[in-house]
Amino acid sequence: MPDVSQTLPGPGSVEIALTARMHDRAGLRRGDEEWLAKVWVDPDTRVVPIGAGRFPVDADGAVGWQPPEQVPDGIRLFLGVRDGLAHFATLMDEAAAGEDWITLRAAGPRLPRPDQGLMVHAIALAEWHAAHRYCPRCGGRLEPAVAGHVLVCGACGRQQFPRADPAVIMLVVDGDRALLGRQPSWPEGRYSTLAGFVDPGESLEEAVAREVAEEVGVEVTEVTYFGNQPWPFPSSLMVGFFARAVTTEIRVDQDEISDARWFTREQMREEAEAGTLVLPGGISISRSLVEAWYGGPLPGDW
Repeated sequence: MPDVSQTLPGPGSVEIALTARMHDRAGLRRGDEEWLAKVWVDPDTRVVPIGAGRFPVDADGAVGWQPPEQVPDGIRLFLGVRDGLAHFATLMDEAAAGEDWITLRAAGPRLPRPDQGLMVHAIALAEWHAAHRYCPRCGGRLEPAVAGHVLVCGACGRQQFPRADPAVIMLVVDGDRALLGRQPSWPEGRYSTLAGFVDPGESLEEAVAREVAEEVGVEVTEVTYFGNQPWPFPSSLMVGFFARAVTTEIRVDQDEISDARWFTREQMREEAEAGTLVLPGGISISRSLVEAWYGGPLPGDW
């Protein structure tokens, strides 16, 4: 029987990376061509160029925002307004990206909080534009509209909208133990929470139970919501849960998961300190799930 005496962390118990929202998306302005043209020529407007999923940062690790006149032409994405200033991203060819530009995954932990929300928005749109060039209905060329938030087919006129693929990510617990797994391609010692995409017609809670059963052969109950995180690598929405184990025997699928282990809090801390257990990086909701369960920060990350 599962241990129901321990209360699991709930929504808001810890801060989840990449979820800071410190800009007004100003969605009603996306179709206002006159206003967009006006703010684009305003020297106070801030623009970040993006090429091949990378963007410039300054010496302090903040986004290298530039005035419009300094940014080469490209597809303009209106991100919103922060501190009274319009913010855009401009999509450029891969060859135009600077050698010192970096990805959001690399920059994320160091970006100032106000920049994180803007760049999650920008990179998610950039990935969508890169992956959606032709109409899925007729094969016609798609052209950007509504400040980059809609793609319109030049042949049939059908509109395409940005998408996010829902995925569940979960920490399975059994009393004072938590279950972590590792993928075959990961370096030795790297472990993380289990995760998987939601099937069509499936609830989030059903997806948690199915993925855990498929990957490690453990049955779970009491699936409880923890929080969510946009994950624009390329287009996921990670929905975090805790779940209590009904069975504890591990049978890994040897496909997505090559090994899985139960860790007590003491084992997790000792192995993380020794470097034999390498936990997910702070940019991931996986880290938030683990540290919320543990009760505080843990050393090391990847």
